[in-house]
Amino acid sequence: MKIEMSESLLYTWLRHIKGCQLVQTNWKKPSLSWEMKNEDTINTLMSSYIDLLRKNYNKRLYKSKVSVPQLLLQSEIDVLGASFDGDTQNLYAIDVNFDELESSYNDIDKTIIKVAQKILTTVMFLYGHFDKKTGDIIFTSPKIDESVISPLNKLISDIQNLLYKFDLTYNIRIIANDDFYDKIMQPVINASKSANDSKDLFMRSIQIYNLFSNNKKSHMGNNLDSTSNPETKDFKNINGYNEMKIGLLVRSTLTRMLANHEISKEEIELMQTADYSKKTFHLLHPLLRKTSLSNGEKVMRYWSTEVEAYGEKYFICSEWYETPSNNDRPYFMKWLALRE
Repeated sequence: MKIEMSESLLYTWLRHIKGCQLVQTNWKKPSLSWEMKNEDTINTLMSSYIDLLRKNYNKRLYKSKVSVPQLLLQSEIDVLGASFDGDTQNLYAIDVNFDELESSYNDIDKTIIKVAQKILTTVMFLYGHFDKKTGDIIFTSPKIDESVISPLNKLISDIQNLLYKFDLTYNIRIIANDDFYDKIMQPVINASKSANDSKDLFMRSIQIYNLFSNNKKSHMGNNLDSTSNPETKDFKNINGYNEMKIGLLVRSTLTRMLANHEISKEEIELMQTADYSKKTFHLLHPLLRKTSLSNGEKVMRYWSTEVEAYGEKYFICSEWYETPSNNDRPYFMKWLALRE
């Protein structure tokens, strides 16, 4: 079996950073017999899409006439992920390009055609076979020439405006250059410290490398003002953590830090109090709770997995939110910045 390291990295990113329960590389429609939903809308969209490229960019999207079923049968999604949170489901469809020296994203004319084709087929996959009007469509590359980024963003904006007319609200974006390291590589490297996934080849390769590496990763200093309001400072992108959902970030980070004794016994005691947890983390409940207090019963508002520090076992509070009216992320990121 051929293994593409680039796709393996994005597989890891979806599983460990975006929290996808299901991930598949090189996803393809298996046969023409698959039912196509919303077929009339998709056919109309395709005609409007081809007109957009012809009128706005003087580009011919396809050299010859193609049908939607045949087009989808010949196409694939490099990495497809699905995350489930209660009744909420989100799909991630990623196109990966890792040829750093001769990236097909570096020729603007070829790029417009390539990206436009990939967006169209991905939209038809998500809407036609998954019946989803929302989701993340992502183009990734460690290196794209800066001269290509601006026209590519304009293309994506024009396409999204067209999709809105069909009530399709996909979040289409590029992750490249510095963003690629900050939003993909660095978070995966951080997650490798606490991940336990023997079947994830990219994650395992990082962990093996770390066994023999003496390199010290640079972190933010501890000279931040601990009394300042977290809303007034930008702590959200420490080590690329902004891509991680707040619950996944808290759970993975605290599990590692507690197990490695990176949090003092004194602060662990404070984390078990409502006042400290409210002031420091914006929580309505103590951050930590000793498992011995539960008498073996499930504790509401706490994750069921135990974490251990200094010979004592704890549950971590699971009540973390990230909404305009109740945003716990800046509080946790400020606390983390002071320790990273």
